[in-house]
Amino acid sequence: MSAFTAHLDHLCIESANPQALAAFYGQAMQMQVLPQADDSYACEGRERRMVFCSGTAKALRYFAWNLPSPEALEATRNNVVAAGLDIAASPSPFFDDTAFAVRDPDGNLLVLGHDPADRTTRKGLPARLQHHAFGTTHIQPMLDFYTGVLGMTVSDNVYADDGSLRSSFLRAGTEHHILAIFVAPQCSFDHHCYEAGEWNLIRDWADLLSEQDILLDWGPGRHGPGNNLFFMIRDPDTNWLEISAELELCDASRPTGSWQHREKTLNSWGKAYLRS
Repeated sequence: MSAFTAHLDHLCIESANPQALAAFYGQAMQMQVLPQADDSYACEGRERRMVFCSGTAKALRYFAWNLPSPEALEATRNNVVAAGLDIAASPSPFFDDTAFAVRDPDGNLLVLGHDPADRTTRKGLPARLQHHAFGTTHIQPMLDFYTGVLGMTVSDNVYADDGSLRSSFLRAGTEHHILAIFVAPQCSFDHHCYEAGEWNLIRDWADLLSEQDILLDWGPGRHGPGNNLFFMIRDPDTNWLEISAELELCDASRPTGSWQHREKTLNSWGKAYLRS
């Protein structure tokens, strides 16, 4: 467990052609595309929803975490205010007006809200929107914010041979991570992931995507941190989209793990993409 509990609810990704990008996700990820009044496009499916808006391709406009109760949301707001950080209005089309937003040290906009709606009954293959990752040039201030201000827990760290920290995987509940942070040449949106649940669904998703001539870009493989099975594809803007299964579950007594910065840490089965 983690003292702070939340799950990834949705992302808003920028694109020069948000309509086309939304159409891709609608088809590939079995989501309904819903045009919005501000010319953005919301997509909703089985435990997954996204927003696509006009802007710079491969940029993340904001990401939204769903907290378990109104009380938890208010407590988190109080912690953010106590840390001296500015509160902004939520831009989310999915959350109500109790939601709020705050920027992390890299300027990423985090939206926090509470929505108890059950979306497990929608049609489509299981694949719950589960985590995303950032590249950063300043990993320690980012960790200080997510652990110190919000109360997340570090499940695993990855270290270079010289002892420098290269990446961290943070949880907000029992799942190994809902956020990964990598040291990179520049601050950037790295990827986002959908948790299918079990290995046979990795097969089913790969088959479904193959029917649409969407080829795997990386995998199948198994990550070290999180021990999850995975593959990745690219969307039309070349954003990485991951399908995962069997992500490790952690209890409060789990110590923070330590890994070596090498290909086998990111993929114990074969080739991997090292961010730096």
